[in-house]
Amino acid sequence: MTIQDSGFMMEDGVSCLPCTPEEQKRIVSELKNESERNLKEGNLYFVVSSSWFRRWERYVGIEADGNLNQSSDSRLLNVTSLMVAEMPGPIDNSDIVRNGSDCDCKEDEIQLRTMLMEGQDYVLVPQKVWEKLHEWYKGGPALPRKMIVQGVYHRNFDVEVYPLCLKLIDSRDESQSVIWLSRKASVSELFQKVCALRGIDLDKVRIWDYFNKRKHTQLFASNKSLEESNLQMDQDILLEQVDGHQSSRFGMDSTGNELALVSMEPSRSSFTIAGGPALANGHSSGYKSNLYPGSSLGSGLTDIGDSFDAYNSVRKGETRGLAGLQNLGNTCFMNSALQCLVHTPPLVEYFLKDYSDEINTQNPLGMHGELALAFGELLRKLWSTGQTATAPRVFKGKLARFAPQFSGYNQHDSQELLAFLLDGLHEDLNRVKQKPYIEMKDADGRPDEEVAAESWKNHKARNDSIIVDVCQGQYKSTLVCPVCSKISITFDPFMYLSLPLPSTITRTMTVTVFYGDGSVLPMPYTVSVLKNGFCKDLLLALRTACCLKTDENLLLAEVYENKIYRYLEVPLEPLVSIKDDEHIVAFRYQKTGMEKTKLVIFHRWQEKSTSDYLKSGKELFGTPLITYLEGDQISGADIETAVSKVLVPFKRTHSLAKSRIGKENDFLSDGLDEPCSSSDANTVENAEFEGTLSTDLSLRLHLTDDRVMTFKPLKKDTLFESGKIFGKILRVVLDWTDKEQELYDASYMKDLPEVHKAGFAAKKSRQEAISLSSCLDAFLMEEPLGPDDMWYCPRCKEHRQAVKKLDLWMLPEVIVFHLKRFTYGRYLKNKIDTFVNFPIHTLDLSKYVLNKDGQSYIYELYAISNHYGGLGGGHYTAYAKLVEENRWYHFDDSHVSPVNESDIKTSAAYLLFYKRVRSETVMETEEPSQDHSIS
Repeated sequence: MTIQDSGFMMEDGVSCLPCTPEEQKRIVSELKNESERNLKEGNLYFVVSSSWFRRWERYVGIEADGNLNQSSDSRLLNVTSLMVAEMPGPIDNSDIVRNGSDCDCKEDEIQLRTMLMEGQDYVLVPQKVWEKLHEWYKGGPALPRKMIVQGVYHRNFDVEVYPLCLKLIDSRDESQSVIWLSRKASVSELFQKVCALRGIDLDKVRIWDYFNKRKHTQLFASNKSLEESNLQMDQDILLEQVDGHQSSRFGMDSTGNELALVSMEPSRSSFTIAGGPALANGHSSGYKSNLYPGSSLGSGLTDIGDSFDAYNSVRKGETRGLAGLQNLGNTCFMNSALQCLVHTPPLVEYFLKDYSDEINTQNPLGMHGELALAFGELLRKLWSTGQTATAPRVFKGKLARFAPQFSGYNQHDSQELLAFLLDGLHEDLNRVKQKPYIEMKDADGRPDEEVAAESWKNHKARNDSIIVDVCQGQYKSTLVCPVCSKISITFDPFMYLSLPLPSTITRTMTVTVFYGDGSVLPMPYTVSVLKNGFCKDLLLALRTACCLKTDENLLLAEVYENKIYRYLEVPLEPLVSIKDDEHIVAFRYQKTGMEKTKLVIFHRWQEKSTSDYLKSGKELFGTPLITYLEGDQISGADIETAVSKVLVPFKRTHSLAKSRIGKENDFLSDGLDEPCSSSDANTVENAEFEGTLSTDLSLRLHLTDDRVMTFKPLKKDTLFESGKIFGKILRVVLDWTDKEQELYDASYMKDLPEVHKAGFAAKKSRQEAISLSSCLDAFLMEEPLGPDDMWYCPRCKEHRQAVKKLDLWMLPEVIVFHLKRFTYGRYLKNKIDTFVNFPIHTLDLSKYVLNKDGQSYIYELYAISNHYGGLGGGHYTAYAKLVEENRWYHFDDSHVSPVNESDIKTSAAYLLFYKRVRSETVMETEEPSQDHSIS
């Protein structure tokens, strides 16, 4: 192999790089920053396999610098950075492309595997970064993708990882070809590509939207994008040759109309989108004069042609509302949410009537009525087609236009779609045309009823729609400043309630308690605390668990590498600063000890072989012990006595204590079930060994510093004046010889349990079922705000981690519960599959509502959005009840089937839809033999 001037060449073709890993990291970082400063449509990005890119990151040290998922604290970075990672080898994208490792095919023929997730399966790098990586490492194949701009009002830059795939059917020979184009490409570009591929002149081409193997619209060369033409991933388009003699046997010929899109849909019903009389062009006169200038409401705003016999009248006796929705490519999330909404009785009643007068085309916060019209048209279609599946192509097109986060063909969250859709429908149907400016007033001690009524009146003055009438309620929010105790009370509207599963707002923490007076062996205690709580909350839970006396205190500390890494002495230290893989201990001592000198005892032993260690041949082990020293003058003998006393519980001859405490899993004792009964035992133990303590015991003690780096032998006659001891802390190292190891059992000081064992907890959470009431209780629980969600206290003039309390004040006609099954961290995404038990009938929320206004707070379930599987690759379905038929159905995209009511409760339940039941209806439907109460 030739050795070039720029670097050596290895056997695998990779350069022996001319720059170091640190230089690579710097160059790539600078190029990424440059790319971010120059974002524009058309910029090239390259898809790179995550598995290869992670190897490169490890090689250049990016993971050690920034990925804290691998270690709990920055203290590990020094260790990690010393580990030399191997070079990643040539770029290898074979695991993310359909063609595998075959790189000989043309670049535009290499396609990505489906269902890949950014970050997990691939990363996107700017063109200049790719060029550098390829220069250094070679390999491939190259997978370039263009940046596109999406959205109407909020224009977002997005890399189109999956271009639009269209299947071209040539009617001349019935051959099929695949065409890949950006969904932002124009119809003219499609014509040019088809003509080049099939060798036909542009003036002899006719192309049809051939979705579901049926002619829908004839496409004409124009600047209209493929996305705006409602073309979907993997759908068919039909090519016909026009020469004056040939006609297609694939369907009717063109009508010759010169419009950009020629609709070939069946005749429509006598009612249109907004319920007004139909005109010749198929659009209602009820809103014609109100169309937003430049909108596309007048062209192709219907999904009617996307199902067979879409507007045929329902046969006598045929049930309405049982139409499925076709999956357009990972759109099951959308189908699930839509089925729940189109089976919401008040919305069905509203959109099946004439709502044209309420369409707000002037609202700058809305979509000029287009979203409401598209949804209304889809709902009317689903309620008039019998059991024929519908392809919601037009609705998806509107969704992508106004909410670009839902464009493309990636899987999304049905709750996020629901939130956008409810808000968008509200703004499109807002009866308030000019929103007045209203200055909000503080509660200032006024009665809750007065403040709540004022807040709702102000809200209705700016927001008044069918969505507000049906779906919006009001809750009371109370914030208390932890410093000055300032109380802030507001009343805010809500559209749905996102309920945490109890396991998502609390965490279990295991802390090992050591006794500073040398009375008892250390014991671990596992307690449950709020995730966003403070160290004071952990101390309070531990105080209860270990039956702390009123004259005792606990000192929290973190142990790392056999040293005290930090003391957790600040009561408002957030618990999020304590990671699950850390080791936390608590030292139990008398409150009077706070004024005494603290003695920290480290342990080390002499290794028999020093070949693999430092010259001293000694290393630290175990957990440091802490006790307190009496007197104004402290001698070396006093220190030796204190060390001997604190070691008493670890004596191997300590049979009484060991039989009583036991040893289970290195720490857990049989006596933990009755921790409060140990005081008498402690007294007996102390009495037994009171006379055995000897200051003549020869312990090898060395004075040391806070870093345990210097060692000075301690003499018994050495004197210390407590007032002159820096920080009132003395630190000593105890050298363990064979004699100490024979006398004491050091295993109790080693192998501390971690704060939390994730694997065990995950297994446990799947076995436990929780109720909807416990989720509501968790939602309404008083808790401190997270460190990233601080509240600005008007009295302190600073941001504070306030304590927040929510209360329900007024409930809507329809209430949606969102079960927060997905948890997201910086590096960790997780789904909680715990079964949540929820009532189907007679959900009584009365006890949760503060405002006793005489309303009924009894609810009945009518729809569920389900999520099966894990993150990214899961699947959404819906259960919905036909109220008229009093029967449940399962909506799985196009497939609709009846389901027993007893089968709709599953661990997949994600969104729960309830409607209010009037008191007289409750009396008629309630079954005395069943208990449906939420409590």
